[in-house]
Order: sequence, then structure tokens, then C-alpha cells
Amino acid sequence: MKLNIAYPATGCQKLLKIEDEKILSLFYDKRIGAEVPADRLGDEWKGYVVRISGGNDLQGFPMMQGVLTNIRVRLLFKDGMPNYTMKRKGVRKRKSVRGCIVDSQLSVLDLVIVKKGEQEIPGLTDATQPRRLGPKRVGKIRKLFNLSREDDVRQYVVHRPLADKEGRKPKTKAPKIQRLVTPARIQRKRKVLALKKHRAEKNKVTAAEYAKVLAQRQREKRQALLSRRRSSNRTSTSSA
Repeated sequence: MKLNIAYPATGCQKLLKIEDEKILSLFYDKRIGAEVPADRLGDEWKGYVVRISGGNDLQGFPMMQGVLTNIRVRLLFKDGMPNYTMKRKGVRKRKSVRGCIVDSQLSVLDLVIVKKGEQEIPGLTDATQPRRLGPKRVGKIRKLFNLSREDDVRQYVVHRPLADKEGRKPKTKAPKIQRLVTPARIQRKRKVLALKKHRAEKNKVTAAEYAKVLAQRQREKRQALLSRRRSSNRTSTSSA
């Protein structure tokens, strides 16, 4: 079995191939989300604690949280469920997934370090993998750089350098900031609210005019019915 171990603090991952069943038995019968001490992996792993985050079996089917079994099952998936992307609206699909309990039939087990030990792990905790892309949303940019509401978020966007071309100046690329409140956005929102208010007032006036016309027609209809009845009564009395 292969152990794919990730360390979010540095952004690095390391793949270990383990054949010893004594070491792998440490993870057997554990669920996704369980925290396991990693001392059995070697002396350099002393003090480390890892969390099981997922895995795949020998045929490539992924583990699914909440399926309390260690075998493969076929579930009916709908929109919003993990491991399923709805292609057409309202479509449900039956797919095979593996339960969230670890056993010997897995080919890859995903682990995340939640507690670092005393020693450094080469290629995992001793190096830092820089983020290729920075945050895009306003709130996440403010959270990353600890900005206040008064700071200009546009000055803190992470620019990604593009590949250099001969004879041209080096260029960078930055994402379009999402949920950025600008004066144009405020003016557009004010315009939309004004149009909505104007539409509501117009509908109110139109409804009042329609009710007035409807009442007038009903009154005319009632008067016409009464006049017909009176004329019929007159003809009946004259014939008698």
C-alpha cells in the first residue's frame, strides 16, 4: 500500500510505499477523520500524528465519508453529494464507492500531518512549496494579509509571473478580484433598487386602475341584468 502524506504548513507531499503489514495494521479499521500516531513509520516519525483524509482501492474507486463499511458499495448519487458531478439538471446516477473504513484492499491511503514531531522529514517538512496561485476573493485576501476595511485590496493581489519570451518584457498575471465593492458596484446596486422600487409602484398603480375598470364593468353588467329583468316583468304583466 502507498501512503500519500501531506503537510499543509509547507504545501509539500510525500509518497511512501509500505509492504510491512505490521506498519499498515496501524491504520486498519480506522475511519476517515481518525487521527493516528505515526511512530511505526520510522524513527524520524516519532511524535508525528496524522489524520486519515481518504484513499482509493486497487480498482481506483474512492473512499467516501459516512459509508460505514470497508467494502465497495453502489449508491444512488444526486446533486450536492461528494464524488458526483451532475451533468444534466435533475439527473441521479448510481456509482460505486468504497466505505470510509480502512482495510487491506486499498492501494493508496491519504494522510495529513496534524502534529509535527521532533525531527524533520526530508522533502516534506524541511522545504516549502510556494503557492502558485493566490487567493481571489476579497475576504480571503484580507485574511491572508491581515488587512482592514480601509486598506486597498487591489494592491495585495498575488501576481503570477508568465514564461519569458525572447525580446519581450517579463509579464505577470493576476486574478480578477471577486466580491470587490467599488463605487461603480454601489451605483449599479442603487440603480437596481431604484428600478425595483419604480416597478413596484408602477405595478401598484396599474393594479388599482385595473380594479377600477373591473368594478365599473361589473356595475354596468349588473345594471344591464336589472334592466333586462324589469323589461321582462313589464312584458309578462302586460300580457296578463
